[in-house]
Amino acid sequence: MTGRPVSATPQSYGAARVNFAIQTERARLSGSVEAGFNACIECCDRYADDDRTALIWVSAIGQQEDYSFAQMRDLSARVANMLVASGVRPGDCVAGLLPRIPELLATILGVWRAGAVYQPLFTAFGPKAIQHRLSISSATLIVTDSANRSKLDEIADCPSIATVLAPGDTLRDGDLDFRAELDARSAVFEPVLRNPDDLFLMMSTSGTTGPAKGVGVPLRGLLAIGAYMRGAVDLRPQDRFWNIADPGWAYGLYYGITGPLLLGHATTLYDGGFTAEVAYEVIDRLGITNLAGAPTAYRLLIAAGPEAAARAKGSLRVVSSAGEPLNPEVIRWFDRHLAVPIHDHYGQTEMGMVVNNHHGLTHRIRIGSAGLPMPGYRIAVLDETGRELGPNQPGELAIDIANSPLLWFDGYWQQETPAIAGGYYRTGDTVEWESDGSISFIGRADDVITSSGYRIGPFDVESALVEHPAVMETAVIGVPDPERTELVKAFIVLNQGYEASPDLAEDLKRHVKGRLSAHAYPRLVVFVTELPKTPSGKIQRFILRTL
Repeated sequence: MTGRPVSATPQSYGAARVNFAIQTERARLSGSVEAGFNACIECCDRYADDDRTALIWVSAIGQQEDYSFAQMRDLSARVANMLVASGVRPGDCVAGLLPRIPELLATILGVWRAGAVYQPLFTAFGPKAIQHRLSISSATLIVTDSANRSKLDEIADCPSIATVLAPGDTLRDGDLDFRAELDARSAVFEPVLRNPDDLFLMMSTSGTTGPAKGVGVPLRGLLAIGAYMRGAVDLRPQDRFWNIADPGWAYGLYYGITGPLLLGHATTLYDGGFTAEVAYEVIDRLGITNLAGAPTAYRLLIAAGPEAAARAKGSLRVVSSAGEPLNPEVIRWFDRHLAVPIHDHYGQTEMGMVVNNHHGLTHRIRIGSAGLPMPGYRIAVLDETGRELGPNQPGELAIDIANSPLLWFDGYWQQETPAIAGGYYRTGDTVEWESDGSISFIGRADDVITSSGYRIGPFDVESALVEHPAVMETAVIGVPDPERTELVKAFIVLNQGYEASPDLAEDLKRHVKGRLSAHAYPRLVVFVTELPKTPSGKIQRFILRTL
């Protein structure tokens, strides 16, 4: 185990805001905005001459393989040559339906090298979800593996397929043998230079409130990704970094693959199911010092108890959390049992991370806050008329487009975007400014509960509930009520050793009354074995409303 990196003095948040200049961010690139650049050069080739590690891969059975940037450069060239031979042209989309294996990274870099656009397809998707996303991207080729190949049998007008075959498997008629193709191709391919507004990723929203929408990420988005890795994640050269989010989704692909490689840092891929035991084993074995992920995973660590955490206590330097608001109890538990600060970060697939409790910038951390606007963005809180609000006035979080040079989002792919209007991108999330300039997250605009004239944020109620020792996980919604407009309803997943009962339900209600307020306690408590979630781990409250 390597232990924590040598401490460095972080820059103050105020100085970073005042001194931010988009020209400085552009100067960090190897290429230039005027002459063109390539994501594979930025995330691989520029670091290929000093023998540093690009990928640390651990299989589900514990096998470990390390790949240098030079090796990934050569593999990406072979992939690019295969793509061109298959008819892929610059600007075309190539989809990847792959687990967390080295071929995944080779595919991503090879697609970028050829000047094409990479589209992630999460391996838990079924044919319907895959079909919808392929209809968005019009992908010309899909790279998959034997375990996922059958999902493509039901895809209408399926693109060409390259398959990473498992030992002993037979290649389907018409498919390309991925490994054989790479063996037959040259390890030399000159990267195709592209313009800042050309896409390098085709993402999809998580679909919590409707069908997934396409989000094209232009090459200039690399500037924002790098800024987040430096300022918020505080990724340092001596760190061992692991982002446990799946690269089939935005946080894992932006900040688990692209971000560390952009900084010349190794990424870590673990190709197996996530459990607390596995997480602590990887942290201990690889000497992980900088960890990123979602609250869903962190709650599993908490559920395993302090004894399981003991092996990792003191080895982590910083932990970052994104995807769902971070409950204060998680923050306190990590401090007490892992001796590490865990900071909440806020963002969306559309724009990346924009409000953070930054590890790499010094500022006051207020527990329960989403943080401060990242340098390079101007955040506003708007009322229903589009007027900017001041402190302690709930409204919709919005990005001031003209004054946010790092913002890459300019609309959903090939469809209207009502959320962009009046010079703002409206996120759909309800927040409020605090007097110290931080942002408090209340909830999705359609998740805020109105009861007896009070506006109740689900996050506040959930945070109070998870402080109870019986509660492993919870989700709170509002349900219609003729007297109070809405009632607060809580769905509870219990920790081991606790059993659902009317007495426990009443105890939880009393707990919230005592911890939060009398008007915000859940009048309805339902015990469930699991909560409905998107594959990326976000709670699907619209499903809970049907139960």
